[in-house]
Amino acid sequence: MIVVLASIRVKAGRVSEFLEILKSNVPSVRAEEGCIEYLPTVDAQTGLPPQVLDENVVTIIEKWDSLEALRNHIKAPHMLAYREKVKDIVEDLSLKVLKEA
Repeated sequence: MIVVLASIRVKAGRVSEFLEILKSNVPSVRAEEGCIEYLPTVDAQTGLPPQVLDENVVTIIEKWDSLEALRNHIKAPHMLAYREKVKDIVEDLSLKVLKEA
């Protein structure tokens, strides 16, 4: 299994717009072969140190049954369309692709 943490920095004031587009794509992603989990998240106010909050970051927690499934996800037609829709909203993207230790 592959776990992905995708941190997406969105332009200030546009997180709601971004989440609307992202959430409309979630059912298509979850229907992909090899998708175990695909969960958009935002920072929770917890008061726990050393948490660093950022209201302009959306983190997607993903689980895939294989690296091949993740690679297929990245080039899926609905993902290409999604990236086109958000290209002027997203400032930065970072990925952490993890495997069990």
